[in-house]
Order: sequence, then structure tokens, then C-alpha cells
Amino acid sequence: MTTTLAPLTEPWSATEFEARLRAVGQERYHDRHPFNVRMHEGDLSPAEVRRWIANRFHYQRHIPVKDALITAKLDSPNLRRTWLRRIEDHDGRGEGEGGIERWLRLGEAAGLDRASLLRGDFVLPGVRLAVEGYVNFCRLRPPLEAVAASLTELTAPDLMSRRIDAFERHYSWIAPSGLEYFRARVEQGRRDSGEALALVLGWARTRDEQERALAALSFKCDVLWALLDAVQQAGEQAPPDAADRAGTADRVEAADPADGEGRSALPSRTGRRTRTDRPVVDSRPWRNGRPERVGPPPLDGRPWRSIRRGPM
Repeated sequence: MTTTLAPLTEPWSATEFEARLRAVGQERYHDRHPFNVRMHEGDLSPAEVRRWIANRFHYQRHIPVKDALITAKLDSPNLRRTWLRRIEDHDGRGEGEGGIERWLRLGEAAGLDRASLLRGDFVLPGVRLAVEGYVNFCRLRPPLEAVAASLTELTAPDLMSRRIDAFERHYSWIAPSGLEYFRARVEQGRRDSGEALALVLGWARTRDEQERALAALSFKCDVLWALLDAVQQAGEQAPPDAADRAGTADRVEAADPADGEGRSALPSRTGRRTRTDRPVVDSRPWRNGRPERVGPPPLDGRPWRSIRRGPM
């Protein structure tokens, strides 16, 4: 006689599982981060607001990238069509459309230069690391976990509403037209979170799958929290506004390309001339010419990569 053993841990009911997912957002979402709290209370300086806009843009521009990775994992045309809409929401269907374009307009309304935002001139290393971690998570993890990580959208619409109110009351120096990104995301977030929640509830049938979905959502909260940690630690160090850039450009154009001793005069971030006696060398060896090696090559410490010499 064959005895069927019940799983050691029964899955939660759909109601309890959903409640646990929502609890993660309520307890760990970045609306509780001290930087966001200060933002909504009107305590940020213009420099801090610009720093946040410039670094958050690095996250925003990678949203359609992670959504493309998720789309490639979905196994039905209907699911792929549904998820493709998220890419259109951010990239738009044409030039001048979509969430990325609206965020660029937010930056311009705050006095930032569009070209600098697109180049990522002021993106902090901690922000790059957090965003790369999230994109790689969506690249490497199965669909359940990649979609579950997007469930921070369950809490995002309320945050967008509070942010609109905070910017209108405390940061009136930003033109109202710059807030269109937040206005659009209120309804888009509700729609997207409802679709993603239905998928996660349907896919996570075992306790292990449910716990992995919860862990993925917690990871995403950590990503958003780490991004704000980096911005907060940068403090008042901020991208220059339009007036600062104009002054820097004038000083650079007035400077001689080289002094009498043949040394280059380069503009620093402060607009001052910085002299250097040697070319800048990229520390990445694959970007610079390798010098000719003198003597025998070093042995690779990995035995399977080193050349054996002499009798075996």
C-alpha cells in the first residue's frame, strides 16, 4: 500500500498570502525612508531634490529593461502582450511620450540639464549598484520571483498621491508641468499591481513558492531603500542647476586649451581650471594598451588553468 505524505508545511490560503504580501510593502516600502519622510515634509533643499531626481532617473530608465527581461520569460502571447504595455508606459510609442520622457521633464522643471541626465553624469555608485542588482534579479530569477518583485506597486499609488501634494505645497519652484510623471503613475500603478498580484497568487501554489515570492518582494524593497541611502549620504552634494552650468560653460570657453608649458587645462566640476601633467589612464586594463611583459608570465593559481612543465 502506498502512503501519500502531506507536505511538511501547508501553503497559506490565497487571502492570507495576499495579506502577507501587502504587509511586506507596508512594513518595508521606501516611503518610510528618512529621505522620503523629509521630502514629504518639505525639508529637502533644492540641491537635495535635484540629487534625488538625477539618481532616481537611473532607476526609471531601467524599468523597461527589467520589464523586457520579464516579458521574455512569459510563456503565453496573452501574458506577453499584457506585460509589453508596461514597456510602452515608460518608453512611449513615439518620441516625446512615456514615463521616461515625463521624468526628464521633471528634471528640466527642477533646473537640471536633459543631456546630463541622459549621460548619467551625477549617478552615485551606490545607485548604480542597486539598479544593476534589480535588473540582474529579473534576468536570472524565474517569472514568479521577477513578477513578485514588482509588487512594490501595491503601495506606490498612495506614495505618488502624497508626493504630488508635497511638491505642490513645499517645492513650488518646480513647475507644475514637471509633476506629470507622478500623476500618470497613480492609475498605472493600481492597474499594474492588480495584474501582477493576480499572477503571483495564481503561480505560487506551494509554501516554498509563496515564501520565495515574499523574499523577492522584500529584496525589491531593499533595492529602493539602498537607492535612497546613497542619495541621502551624498547630502548637499548636488548636480549644478542651469545657472551653474551656464557659468561653467562660459569659464571653460574662455580658458586656453593649454598653458605655456604644454599642460592641459581641464574644467573640474566646480568650474575651476585643473591642470594635469599626464593623460588620464583608465584603470580598467581592457581599455588601455597593455605594456610589453618582461620575464616569464605569472602562473595562474588555479591548477586547471596553469601549464604543467616537466615530466608528469
